[in-house]
Amino acid sequence: MTVSKDKKIFYEEFFPHLEALKTFAFHLTYNESDAEDLVQETYLKAYKFINSYVKGTNSKAWLFKILKNAYINEYRKKVKTPITLDFNDPMSVQEKDILGGMIEINWEDLSMNLGDEVTMAMNSISEEFKEIILLCDIEGFSYEEIAEILDLPIGTVRSRLFRARNELKDKLMKYALLMGYRNKRGIKKDIKK
Repeated sequence: MTVSKDKKIFYEEFFPHLEALKTFAFHLTYNESDAEDLVQETYLKAYKFINSYVKGTNSKAWLFKILKNAYINEYRKKVKTPITLDFNDPMSVQEKDILGGMIEINWEDLSMNLGDEVTMAMNSISEEFKEIILLCDIEGFSYEEIAEILDLPIGTVRSRLFRARNELKDKLMKYALLMGYRNKRGIKKDIKK
């Protein structure tokens, strides 16, 4: 039994990125079920348009781009659909539905092994900054790949990453010093509690 060329590409180049796609999808949706649906849609689209994929190129970036576009399309649909509430059943309304999915990320569930302070700092920065940090510092994409995934100029990617890292640094400085890390000069600053 021979495996078709498309299936071979799919299994060898696309499937190894499944966990990274799940992590990114969860970061976008803040909902495990929605993230799974988004990843499934990504793989369906990747298979459907496999002829446009060039074997040997960056399959991870290609899949992330598909996932991001699928998310944007789904978000646009949700924005156009008004929220309906059943006032006779107040328990049917979930807080996350009213807030548009704005709940805090539990990064430990994503196997990131980040401490609570890092999680709180990540949750306190803007979505565009979280996205850049996740793609660059967690997933390891290059600036060019991030620009392609997010449809941004490379200068914008660099600028946002610089600002995101500085914002995180500011938010985590006190914690870092309390944990014994030193500043660039090797001097531990006094922390007022």
